[in-house]
Amino acid sequence: MPGRTLAEVSATSDVERIEAPITWKAYLMCAFAAFGGIYFGYDSGYINGVKGMDYFIRQQTGKAIPLPSASEEDKAEFVLESWRDSLITSILSAGTFFGAIIAGDLADFIGRRLTIIVGCVVFLIGVILQTASTGLGLLVAGRLIAGFGVGFVSAIIILYMSECSPKKIRGAIVSGYQFAITIGLLLANCVNYATQDRMDTGSYRIPIAIQMLWALILGGGIAFLPDSPRYYVKRGKLDKAAKSLARLRSQPVGSDYVQHELAEIVANHEYELQVVPQGTYWSSWANCFKGSLWKPSSNLRRTILGTSMQMMQQWTGVNFIFYFGTTFFEQLGTINDPFLISLITTLVNVCSTPISFWTIERFGRRPLLIWGALGMLICEFLVAIMGTVDGDNPATVKAMIAFICIYIFFFASTWGPGAWVVIGEIFPLPIRSRGVGLSTSSNWLWNCIITVITPYLVGPDKGNLKAKVFFLWGSLCTACFVYAYLLVPETKGLSLEQVDKMLEETTPRNSSRWVPHTTFAAEAGMTEKGTLAPEILEDVERKGSVV
Repeated sequence: MPGRTLAEVSATSDVERIEAPITWKAYLMCAFAAFGGIYFGYDSGYINGVKGMDYFIRQQTGKAIPLPSASEEDKAEFVLESWRDSLITSILSAGTFFGAIIAGDLADFIGRRLTIIVGCVVFLIGVILQTASTGLGLLVAGRLIAGFGVGFVSAIIILYMSECSPKKIRGAIVSGYQFAITIGLLLANCVNYATQDRMDTGSYRIPIAIQMLWALILGGGIAFLPDSPRYYVKRGKLDKAAKSLARLRSQPVGSDYVQHELAEIVANHEYELQVVPQGTYWSSWANCFKGSLWKPSSNLRRTILGTSMQMMQQWTGVNFIFYFGTTFFEQLGTINDPFLISLITTLVNVCSTPISFWTIERFGRRPLLIWGALGMLICEFLVAIMGTVDGDNPATVKAMIAFICIYIFFFASTWGPGAWVVIGEIFPLPIRSRGVGLSTSSNWLWNCIITVITPYLVGPDKGNLKAKVFFLWGSLCTACFVYAYLLVPETKGLSLEQVDKMLEETTPRNSSRWVPHTTFAAEAGMTEKGTLAPEILEDVERKGSVV
């Protein structure tokens, strides 16, 4: 049992004084963590181009590269078999699924920052194996191991940024993670474009090996940043929480801003422990599923919201373009350079995402997700109809590509960042790391499912749906539209502790009108000197010895 670490923490009942003013130093410290999105995006993007490289296809299948004079049928058959395409693409997602769940556990034991560093090390091992591969076995093993590392980072980066960022820019900071993903996708496409015509192992080894740089930058940089103050509160280490918060807010430890924010985090954590008491390791996992399905603030409802939110993001179908875009554009038959088209769609993704930095804080999470889903479903149905009715017409194909780019614009500026922002905000501290881990694993589970089935839907030796596959994505985006309207709450401008109170007092459709009216510190009890009741500090420190 830890000894007392803080004699007192000053508190406030003023809802406007629970957080320090934003400084550039604080902004940059939180924003650096978003760099983790680069190697997530790069790892997702490089495989799209590599699978379309002549040398890689010949090495994996043993097929001879068709001559320029070969028939269109011979050229169309020079692709990876559907099962091989599916395995190479989806095995990474299988690793990330388990990695995200493990990371949710690990982050409560060793901290958010160290979990990210461990993820970088695991990822490096996987990349080394992939780079050394000359056949299917080692490549698949390397992607599986790298997937564990990506799972670690993709879950805990969101958790770390959400817990450390100031409330007024939290949405923009976490959106930066999605922007970093798009940068990673763009870099992967640029490298693929540069190496696609090489007739040696460098064609695929160069794109794979470059990933090591991203892991080294993230792992090395994050080691110099403070860990999450909310992690230290959960572990009962309030002195370390105060020091971490002081660094993140660029304030002295004794500052009223630091003290008031710490008091609010501690009081909220104490309240949540009373609602759902701690127990054994397994009961702590069971806590994620306690409460009524019909109560927005229950842990069960939050877990379902987080996992279904990430499922819906995958249902938008955008990864069909980023994973299978090159081969899909080849199948349309009227495009001379499918690699270039893939590069253009990735550029649209990159240029559109920064719009969300402003809109997600100006208009909120909920409107972006509702209108984004509407825009995507319209574009997807138009692409499906045009491709089905007149898909052999070059002019129609150009129009399809234009609407695909508009569809990517809607995703990149709404659901791309919005889904990550929401899952980092909706969970209470006692289950936050596991809740975010489960939500992220849901993303990767559905990513895996989609990458497994898509080659069978559009592969020329299987379903060969071509543009008709957009009827499926459009229908799923319709479900996303209804889902966002009925179930997604508005969390803009609220601290993570205020989000807890909002979910208790209102419904998703009315959440945008809710305003904070008191602090958890005031409700928990303050002394005449304006400090948090000492028994609360003692209780949180005592319970912090139990994970």
